[in-house]
Amino acid sequence: MNIRNYSLVLLLTLTTLQVFAQQKQNQTALQQKVNALLAKMTLEEKVGQMAQITLDVIGKGKDRFSSDEPFTLDEVAMEKALVKYKLGSVLNASNNRARTPEHWFEVVSKIQQMAMSKNKNAIPVIYGIDAIHGETYTAGATMFPQQIGQAATFNRALVLKGAEITAYETRASSIPWAFSPLLDLGADPRFPRQWESFGEVPLSHCRVG
Repeated sequence: MNIRNYSLVLLLTLTTLQVFAQQKQNQTALQQKVNALLAKMTLEEKVGQMAQITLDVIGKGKDRFSSDEPFTLDEVAMEKALVKYKLGSVLNASNNRARTPEHWFEVVSKIQQMAMSKNKNAIPVIYGIDAIHGETYTAGATMFPQQIGQAATFNRALVLKGAEITAYETRASSIPWAFSPLLDLGADPRFPRQWESFGEVPLSHCRVG
């Protein structure tokens, strides 16, 4: 190895070591931040962070199972859930209609503002949505077949492309967490949500054509 090649290898090695060291330092700093946050949280706050409610609970409506249209957030109910009980997650309810990305941005932003401005720890809410066969809660988004129908194509590339589109359209709706894909095996035909699974056979045993 000539001196030029040796210098290049040495430079690459030193750069790699520097990157690893920086990553470790960043991870350590993040872990320290997490540990410090956990240390000052009360038991009530920790329990609240692990609990989830549906959107209808903090929406205006005749009861907690349905919301009025057009949808609006109930400020009193939202403060009770996110500030008094310190709940950490909200799931979009199945009885909510498809809304524009702008509407979702407004709803999610108000939830986050409430959670982060009125709680001493300023922890953002984890907002989730079912997106098993596309971002069906967003107007204009793409709807796909249920997972059992996608699996029937035996086309992994097609399923992957659908998942990428769903992820993009979910994020474009200001929603950071999608309940998708469902990877449970539908081994029992009596399972009432069989259609939400990719079937009873693990992918490694499927014929791909």
